[in-house]
Amino acid sequence: MTTNNVKNAEESPESCKAEVKGSIPSWLQGTLLRNGPGIFSVGVTSYDHWCDGMAIMNSFAIKDGEVTYRSKFLRSDTYKANMAANRIVVSEMGTMAYPDPRKNFIFKAITFLNHTVPDFTDNGASNFIKYGKDYYATSETNYIRKIDPATLETLDKVDYIKYLPVNLVSSHPHYDKEGNAYNIGTSIAEKAKTKYILFKVPAVSEKDKDKDAPALKNVEVICTVPCRSLLTPSYYHSFGITDNYFIFIEQPLKLDILKMATAYMRGVNWASCMKFCPEENTLIHLIDRKTGKVVETKYYTGPMVVYHHVNAFEDDGHVVFDVIAYNDNSLYEMFYLSKLKDNSGFQNDGYCRPSYKRFALPIQSDKGVAVGEDLVKLKYTTASAVKEKEGKLMCQAEVFCAGFELPRMNYDFNCKKHRFVYGNCVEESVLAKEIAKLDTETKERVYWSEDNCLPSEPVFIPKPNGESEDDGVVLASVINSNPGQSSFLLILDGRTFKEVARAYVNAPLNRDMHGLFIPRENESVLHM
Repeated sequence: MTTNNVKNAEESPESCKAEVKGSIPSWLQGTLLRNGPGIFSVGVTSYDHWCDGMAIMNSFAIKDGEVTYRSKFLRSDTYKANMAANRIVVSEMGTMAYPDPRKNFIFKAITFLNHTVPDFTDNGASNFIKYGKDYYATSETNYIRKIDPATLETLDKVDYIKYLPVNLVSSHPHYDKEGNAYNIGTSIAEKAKTKYILFKVPAVSEKDKDKDAPALKNVEVICTVPCRSLLTPSYYHSFGITDNYFIFIEQPLKLDILKMATAYMRGVNWASCMKFCPEENTLIHLIDRKTGKVVETKYYTGPMVVYHHVNAFEDDGHVVFDVIAYNDNSLYEMFYLSKLKDNSGFQNDGYCRPSYKRFALPIQSDKGVAVGEDLVKLKYTTASAVKEKEGKLMCQAEVFCAGFELPRMNYDFNCKKHRFVYGNCVEESVLAKEIAKLDTETKERVYWSEDNCLPSEPVFIPKPNGESEDDGVVLASVINSNPGQSSFLLILDGRTFKEVARAYVNAPLNRDMHGLFIPRENESVLHM
């Protein structure tokens, strides 16, 4: 398969009708948004890491059995500055940008100061999030960009710091049925303390529904969790939630703040200041949603790196949660462009396959329980939580399978015991050539693949009033490298995992990260 993973994407800003093969279910009405890096070189300069590329947004609007497609680059301040200079002038996590050698000393001095206390990028190339009635392109910095999901126009730049003191924020919030959003951010050395802040962005109230002010103005801090180390906070990409608890994994993948402050003058990127500490255990924080307090019991497991939570739920005195876990931090290294060129990404030396893991945390007190006893009493899992001493449990996960990433499920089952998960198959490398449906009860997987095709993260859309958890469809954008064939939006039956339809788009698609589906009843902000 010949696929150029580092070629600049082309945007298709005008809406174009796709060619549909098959029959799209009449109930499927809405818009799939996808986000990911799209521009990897500007002028004579290039990014070093795939995740640093400037964002391109993709939209697949589905209405009455037809699909229209468009894409646009996110017109962030980063995009505007780079394009105006015809070179990369804004640093990203894996690429440090240095001024044009022809610039004068004062300009270079200002650039140095800006990197000592970093003003991060607003290149939101990771995902889309919804706060209130608004949608934002996001990465993991303190900046998000409001967008129009119908036209993909870039709108306001929003700084989290104006509303709460967070320098880094997850791009995977959770939502409840009332429209409230929950997220987590890291506050670095604020009032001499580094901490993690769990917060709630309330749904838009009746009095605010006609106002333009960001929903973040009503943000509520639910809980703060002190960092284990003042200057080395843990890196995280997502977190878990149940009806009564938050699950936050403080893993031994850490950001060294002092090294980040000196990275520019040392000639290294910020990512080099992220270190994995395999000699340390992973601390799992269980936080009561009602009280905002961390549960007194300390839950530990061995060293691991988690990017994606799958789901979490409560059952018979336990909090059960599923994650995709790695044994080290080599995943990030696999996405340096030097490794992705010439399709080397399909055969990664040193690649660490992720594992789908289930943990079970007993909520009850361990007082009166003997040291060495397993407190997990659930019959359907082999996960354990063994008492090491008073108030400390060492947890071991049940491993369902390996080589499975970018997990998505029926979000109506968020916080509930789920059975089915959809994801990318990454058995041999970070670049997926097939997607799968995993049955967490039987551990069986069903696959979809096609020669010379690269599918995106699969997104499950439940059928209204569906009869079962998997009654719905799975959407994935697919890069098609077959000669004379176009890339397409793939629609699979959620139960059988058989193809229902595909919509060929007359435009090139690019590898992306994450996305969301906006059902038509929630499209009051769309103008189509």
